[in-house]
Amino acid sequence: MLEWLLALDREVLLLVNRSLANPVFDALLPWFREKLFWAPLYIFLLAFIFEHFGKKAWWLVLGLVITVGLADFFSSELVKKNVRRLRPCNDITLAAELQPRVRCGSGYSFTSSHATNHFAVAVYLSFFLGRLHRRVRPALLLWAASIAYAQVYVGVHYPGDVLVGGLLGAWIGWIVARRVARLMGFNAARAVV
Repeated sequence: MLEWLLALDREVLLLVNRSLANPVFDALLPWFREKLFWAPLYIFLLAFIFEHFGKKAWWLVLGLVITVGLADFFSSELVKKNVRRLRPCNDITLAAELQPRVRCGSGYSFTSSHATNHFAVAVYLSFFLGRLHRRVRPALLLWAASIAYAQVYVGVHYPGDVLVGGLLGAWIGWIVARRVARLMGFNAARAVV
């Protein structure tokens, strides 16, 4: 069963990296991996939080920092360092078949920290911002999914890396959001993602 899943992971990676390649994605998706590319969005979200949540915004921001810290710790320190899966671009049996679009990096592949961190943020923020406008939830999840997809497209992660990373991040975001909501006195029943 494991061999079948690994083979499927490899085939989907090659499909996304090579068969679905196009000039627009080649130009755009490498940027999705860059922290500074998203800086205007992060600044907007912080301003939005402080404008709409008043003094409680500090709890929300503290929870966001904890969410990112936990997501990164779980992905980078606990999972990656114990699983030790090579990145596809560093796997000599696969690298020649990949279309490289960014520098490969030397870290491990499973789980994708980009996917874990961004899904944690998306679910956490959905919990609170979704109260103000329901369309925020799918937009945040689509944002996290686009970053996860970019990891596969550029060839630095397998699809399974981003899938499991996304699920791990979503779980962390949900758990922290529920704790922070309790501290803020929010009704968690109204904040279903």
